[in-house]
Amino acid sequence: MLKGIAASAGAAVAPLYHLEEPDLSVTRESGLDPAAQHQRYDQAAAQAIGELDALYEKARATDENVAQVFDIHRMMLEDPDLIDGIDALLDQGFNAEYAVRETADGLAAMFKAMEGDEYMQARAADVMDVGNRLIRVLKGIPDTAEFPDEPVIVAAVDLLPSQTVRLDKDKVAGFVTKLGSSTSHSVILARTLGIPCIVGMGEDYDKLPQSGLAAIDGSTGEVVPHPDEASQREFRRRREVFLADQAALEAYKDRKAVTKSGHRVLVCANIGGLDDIDAVIARGGGGVGLFRSEFVYLNSDSFPAEEAQFQIYKEVLARLAPRPVVVRTLDLGSDKQAPYFGIEGEENPAMGYRAIRICLKRPDIFRTQLRALLRASVYGKLNIMFPMITHVEQVLEIKTILAQVRQELDKEGVPYSQEVEYGIMIETPAAAVMADVLAKEVDFFSIGTNDLTQYTLAADRMNANISELFDSGHPAILRLIERTARAAHDAGIWVGICGESAANTALTAFYMSVGIDELSVSPASIPAVKRAVIECD
Repeated sequence: MLKGIAASAGAAVAPLYHLEEPDLSVTRESGLDPAAQHQRYDQAAAQAIGELDALYEKARATDENVAQVFDIHRMMLEDPDLIDGIDALLDQGFNAEYAVRETADGLAAMFKAMEGDEYMQARAADVMDVGNRLIRVLKGIPDTAEFPDEPVIVAAVDLLPSQTVRLDKDKVAGFVTKLGSSTSHSVILARTLGIPCIVGMGEDYDKLPQSGLAAIDGSTGEVVPHPDEASQREFRRRREVFLADQAALEAYKDRKAVTKSGHRVLVCANIGGLDDIDAVIARGGGGVGLFRSEFVYLNSDSFPAEEAQFQIYKEVLARLAPRPVVVRTLDLGSDKQAPYFGIEGEENPAMGYRAIRICLKRPDIFRTQLRALLRASVYGKLNIMFPMITHVEQVLEIKTILAQVRQELDKEGVPYSQEVEYGIMIETPAAAVMADVLAKEVDFFSIGTNDLTQYTLAADRMNANISELFDSGHPAILRLIERTARAAHDAGIWVGICGESAANTALTAFYMSVGIDELSVSPASIPAVKRAVIECD
């Protein structure tokens, strides 16, 4: 048996099919006519946009959320960072293929370096997908691929979103890859399409045969080459169980999450932008428990103006009204960096100059975001959440700045809601230990179990060598969560969980036992979490 990272649930037994990739190697040529190379690039970009538009339309027939991936790729093609990098190399007389490869590789490396943020690291695959598309067009390689007529398990070193959607889903029984992340767009597509997927097999991938039958389980990461009859029966049984379970979950997505003893929980979604809103509504989300506002900054090549931010927050709130939306103020740092911030690299960015620490040292940036948020608050139910709190003095300083911003808006006659709630993330051991003091200063807590686990257990969640130590169900973490929940309720405020463990249904009963009021998960996980809550006595 071989192993990988369980990325998309389900099981399959089918022949292996290794996805062959075209030769996209690039040679470096210099001393060329810049005008001619610019023209070649412009023509390639126009063709690539046309292909992405066609992929978007094809994907829409399956799922609107799947189609959004190609809308994102189209925006990447028009991103100033990509265009400026390519233009600079073309102006120096380099060939267009080299300019694209160098620029795409540089941007992908920047995303991969964002330690501690799997979502941003996974965007590296999207950048490479866009770069490969441009190079393929420049080299005159057609966007076609022959595929077997029978269902197969597709094996690839890495799987890009454009490859995933181009395949006939009726002929794909599963995916296995050598590289990849469980949060990549390809994995999201696989989950949406209901296809089991295993990524990050590493050296085990090299042990796969070039052909023959294989059995996989996307829930456990198991891969069995040449399975015997007994193994085939077992994996087919797992597939039937999974399909029956998925069908049963549909009955839960629109139900209220209430335990048998009457404790009601709001099951919300974690989102990164406007593209996720439809999925929240479709999966029965009670609102948004975490809107990662840093993407507003990461998707901009300069400090986003108040008006630009206002329009984004306004749309999120209006489309989800009357559901509540918790917006986390910008959580940037040297591990999640927008170059125009000018933040120097750090040896230990997870514990460095990030999140609220930046906001309080750069109040001009902070006030701009707060003004935009408050202006948008009249369009829905807004809650504002501040990350990386370790000292009560930070909260008091935030409250002072908020009061000043409200006074400014009052003087200008700008309306804003008086019903906005202000809360903090409990993601450091310091905040959890001091929860009783902090609870007196805020309207709610949201526990970020990813960082809380990392900091408490001194285990980097991105380090594969110690992955077994990163355990959000560790008794120390559960004690901190219980302590935080008790402090919140003693102070009369509500408490939620927005870390990855909120979707771990093995922990749902514990969360209910300590009175957690909100669970915020990926949109796809909402029905399963609702069911777990409803089944709790």
